[in-house]
Formats: sequence, C-alpha cells, structure tokens
Amino acid sequence: MAGVPEERGPGPAAGEQLQQQHVSCQVFPERLEEGKPQPGFFSSFFTNNQKCQLMLLKTLETNPYVKLLLDAMKHSGCAVNRERHFSCEDCNGSVSGGFDASSSQIVLCQNNIRNQAHMNRVVTHELIHAFDHCRAHVDWFTNVRHLACSEIRAANLSGDCSLVNEIFRLHFGLKQHHQTCVRDRAILSILAVRNINKEVAQKAVDKVFESCFNDLEPFGRIPHNKTDAKYAHRDFQNRDRYFSNI
Repeated sequence: MAGVPEERGPGPAAGEQLQQQHVSCQVFPERLEEGKPQPGFFSSFFTNNQKCQLMLLKTLETNPYVKLLLDAMKHSGCAVNRERHFSCEDCNGSVSGGFDASSSQIVLCQNNIRNQAHMNRVVTHELIHAFDHCRAHVDWFTNVRHLACSEIRAANLSGDCSLVNEIFRLHFGLKQHHQTCVRDRAILSILAVRNINKEVAQKAVDKVFESCFNDLEPFGRIPHNKTDAKYAHRDFQNRDRYFSNI
C-alpha cells in the first residue's frame, strides 16, 4: 500500500491487471468500477456502513498493533491515509477483509465484521499485508509462495492465533499449537482468495513457513496480546530514534 502508487514504478501488464480485477471482484463484488477505488470515509458516513467506519476509526486511534503498523508504514515511505486506503464494503462468502494490491486499499467487509475486537484483528491482519507490499516486490497474483509468506506473517503477528481466539475456536492444548494455528490460518486465507486446491496451498505454505514465520518485522517479536504490542511499539519508536541519531 504505497502512499502514492505511481512511485512504485510501471504498472502491471494488461494480463496481470485483468487477473487482479478478477480476484478483486470475485471476493469483493463492489470493488472496482472502471478501476476506481470505492468512496472513502466522508462520502459513505451516513450510509449503512456507518458502524464499520466508526469501528475503523476507533481501531486506528487506539489499537497498539495498528498504531505500530501505521508508524512502520510511514517510516517505510508508505504513509496510510484513512480516506484513501480503507474501504468498507459488502463481500462474498465469509471473508472479513482483504488487501487489494491493484488499488492499494484495505477492504473491510462490513457485512461480516461482527464487533470491535474482530475489526481490530482484521485491520491488523490486512495492514501486515500492506506493510509487506510496501517493503518488498510481492507478486500477489501469480506467485502463490509470495502470498503464502504474507499470510503466514499476518496470522503470526496479528493476534489471530492468540490463546483467547483459539479457545473460542475450541482449538488448544496441542504441542507447538501457535505454529499449527498460523499454518492452518494461512492456508484458509489463501483458499479464500485463490481458486486453487488445498494441496497446492499447503505445499506453498510449507515451502516458505520457516523463513516467513521467523520474519517478525516490524514488531521484532510475536505480540501475543495488546501488552506485547505496546512494548513492541515502544521498542520500534526507540529503535527509530536510535538510528536517527547515528
């Protein structure tokens, strides 16, 4: 999610653009009308997505995971603008959100996000994808291993595999359970947005799992809860100050 997409160099080839639009419209049917992003915060405030917009605002202002990611994006030259880079929309199936690389927008599925805690997790998850998009040349649409790596990182660092969430899913008590949860959630995320079979998704995840699971940027640790995320944010800010003084 570059702040100014044009700065990322030449756009995708025509074939890749068609594939991007197909993926976006398949999961997010309101996504791209003649390639233009959907209306942002102010234009949709008084419509039926008001609840989504208000939850988003609270997440951006108060959630420690998100505050760290926003700082990291800005530090990497990809400052996030709420009106430009977030869109509350209806989505197909049970998808809660997604990062649309073709328009550098995070889509929040207003018909599927249930409450504030759910919004917090979705925004964190998608901002990790946006951070990866900012710092690396991710081939989201044709290289499933690139997608798998970012999904592993998002599941690992967003709190989605926290003990509390896993207890609610009735999944707990297994050896190396966090790693198992991250792997399973990454596979499910790939299957939600790509028309591939489960075996292909599993192989892609397994191929890159070790290196991507151990890539903890920008947190520097696995933030298992909000307290961990607050400490990670403090350390990130101190690290930034240290390098600025060298």
